[in-house]
Amino acid sequence: MAPAVDRHLVVHSLREQIREHILEGIVSGRWKPGERIVERRIAVELQVSQTPVREALRELETLRLIESAPNKGVRVRSLTAADLRESYPVRAGLEQVAAELAAERLAAEPAALEREVAALRAADAALDSEAQVRHTVAFHHELVRAADNAVLLHAWEALGIEVWTTLSIRWLSPAPRAYAAEHQDLVDAFTRRDPHICALLKSHVLSCAPQI
Repeated sequence: MAPAVDRHLVVHSLREQIREHILEGIVSGRWKPGERIVERRIAVELQVSQTPVREALRELETLRLIESAPNKGVRVRSLTAADLRESYPVRAGLEQVAAELAAERLAAEPAALEREVAALRAADAALDSEAQVRHTVAFHHELVRAADNAVLLHAWEALGIEVWTTLSIRWLSPAPRAYAAEHQDLVDAFTRRDPHICALLKSHVLSCAPQI
């Protein structure tokens, strides 16, 4: 049985923990595509009420990972490479705008990006796919944050980048890949004030999309 969730946590943090628990179950294959996810069973397993479980499921439905239907309950969507690819052109466009807005700031102070590249080097060397996902997403999150545009950041976060990156790598890109080198190339482009940085970043994001 999974350990009980800390009851002293605030509600939204509890919901996030439950969402991550369900997400991990989907990614790991505990729940297969088309399989029903029973709200009450999760609540019992985690020793929480059904309300935060319902909220977590609603968030995952917004991300199109699960689907619900009358009299059929909640089920894991049968996702294809084409489904996973859909977010990448949108993400590429947002990050292209972010690169334009953040170019001067990141040229002068790339430390936040460099930290994630260093972490990616260690993850690549260890073939640690979990860390690769975490620091790849963190790199791009820092880039978007550097644009200092709340609307842009909210739109980027709403795409569920970590979720789609995780699924893309685990389900469709199982072969080892060196992530540090390609992200170092982006840092170098920022620091030398490459006039083509926006196009370079867009191309990089699109290259990460799962192949159909």
